[in-house]
Amino acid sequence: MTYGRTVEEPAVVERARGLLGRAFSAHGVTVVITEVEAYGGIDDPASHAFTRTPRSEIMYGPPWRLYVYRSYGLHHCANIVTGPTDRAAAVLLRAGRVVAGHALAEQRRGDVGPARLARGPGNLAAALGITLEDRGADVRTGAVRLGPPVGPPPISSGPRVGVSRAADLPWRFWVTGDPTVSAYRRSPRASSGTSGT
Repeated sequence: MTYGRTVEEPAVVERARGLLGRAFSAHGVTVVITEVEAYGGIDDPASHAFTRTPRSEIMYGPPWRLYVYRSYGLHHCANIVTGPTDRAAAVLLRAGRVVAGHALAEQRRGDVGPARLARGPGNLAAALGITLEDRGADVRTGAVRLGPPVGPPPISSGPRVGVSRAADLPWRFWVTGDPTVSAYRRSPRASSGTSGT
């Protein structure tokens, strides 16, 4: 499926934008979400759910659950499943600004400075103490909790980081000008095309 400005965007894109500026709390630390990426599930070749596997099975379940995975065996990444169930869409939490639990976040991440405490998906999960044990948590009611919607901050968008397929979809969203937002890195395996597949 090809997405572009003339094609209707899936609901996960709107939900991704709607996560920006919201509080997200886990294990004694709270961040304000400043950067996310949308993944369109079965219609998106960059999504873990594009091919259904035991790892991605949770993405086919109820929305507002946490999908946690290990990236390259080194660090955890946290995603919020947005549904609908038959589409298996999710939003990767890429960065946040720590607003509570600074000492605990620094203990987990080291003395890297406030802007870098939760910059990048692995660092964000580390600052929040999120591990595979949090997989499946309901972010509306559990100890890992998403705060209520807020007025939309100024939002910028661009291609997703490090994906080799559908690499040019502008489905990475961030709070414009926020210092916690991570740098864009294009995958060396990505094609040089201008549209997603």
